[in-house]
Amino acid sequence: MEITEWTNMIQEEREQKDLFFFRNDNSPISFEASQLFEGLDYYPPDPNFRFEIELHEHEEKKILKIEDTKGNEREFIRWGEFQFRVEGKECTLQAYKGNPEEDRLFVPFRDKTSGKETYGAGRYIDLDYEEHYTTEGKWILDFNKAYNPWCAYSDFYACPFIDPENWLQVPVYAGEKNYSAKKE
Repeated sequence: MEITEWTNMIQEEREQKDLFFFRNDNSPISFEASQLFEGLDYYPPDPNFRFEIELHEHEEKKILKIEDTKGNEREFIRWGEFQFRVEGKECTLQAYKGNPEEDRLFVPFRDKTSGKETYGAGRYIDLDYEEHYTTEGKWILDFNKAYNPWCAYSDFYACPFIDPENWLQVPVYAGEKNYSAKKE
């Protein structure tokens, strides 16, 4: 996919998300907040934060218990890890599954922008096999698609915290930034 096509796709996805937040009854923001909603804030699309990389699947898939924002404990399977470089630094992120039959990978992370330019608790990336697995056997890990969990918009939602093993020691200037409206 060429850069222009990719950039247009990212912009279209962002516009669709803004419409959902503004108009949909299932939006995580309240009706009152939606009346003032002018769109989410994002970093400009940057192809340097898009990787086509192998998932190094763990032979022994351990269960990781993570607390959520409501104090509940959730279980995730440590399925594998991605290794990549940002600003010349080696980075590793764990990819999780909720159950072994899922074709989807969950990649939560924090980085050096967390709590400053981006949501303090971190952001998420979802990878669906159909969309993000290439014919070359690699996954498309695109930080431009990083999003805030719904608990960033409303206290009505419970979101899993990000385990320290997925705290990156570099800034990721890609994806969704802080939500500026007051939480419900």
